[in-house]
Amino acid sequence: MSPLQLITTEDGSHSIYNPDLKEHYHSTHGAIQESRHVFVEAGLNEVRKTKTAIRILEIGFGTGLNCLLSAIESLEKGLSIEYTSLEPFPLSDHLISLLNYPETLGHGDLFNLMHSTDQGELSITGNFLLHRSRESLLTFLPPVKYELIYFDAFAPDVQPELWSEAVFQKLFDCLVPGGLLVTYCAKGQVKRNMKKAGFRIERLPGPPGKREMTRGIV
Repeated sequence: MSPLQLITTEDGSHSIYNPDLKEHYHSTHGAIQESRHVFVEAGLNEVRKTKTAIRILEIGFGTGLNCLLSAIESLEKGLSIEYTSLEPFPLSDHLISLLNYPETLGHGDLFNLMHSTDQGELSITGNFLLHRSRESLLTFLPPVKYELIYFDAFAPDVQPELWSEAVFQKLFDCLVPGGLLVTYCAKGQVKRNMKKAGFRIERLPGPPGKREMTRGIV
């Protein structure tokens, strides 16, 4: 296996490149820009219009950027968040130590705490509880219903098994009525699989460098 590579995206924030999969963890046009646009703005900020206590399921913890941005929103907006994240292949401590999110976003104490274990429960702040797991989505049995899913798996051509109708049916079933799933992906087959699973699909403007993203509604 080739070593993962640290890269700097166009907004100055770091991401990771996997040379074996030829896949970046975030958009090269801007890691923070993408995560804010797709997951915080189109997901969390939509849910918080009607709720202040929110359960989030994330598919792909990766660098922890989505989690950090969500924790910052929790602090700034007075949200109570229970955040469950699945990541079968966590990053090494060395790569995590190189990421510049604490310098860019602040809250280095929260970022370090999020990465202090890759399995188990962590109280990040008084209102932000993180459950980290190395379990695959394919074997994960959701213990609760969620208001929001961050679907941040690698692209369908890299991890096709995670973008199937059966997987989206599983995710549809673990969302509360009115719950949302947000993803950067806007491929036609993915949207068709989501529709077959029961989601109502919204095509939204994508982050810089991408025309569209997708939001699914239960």
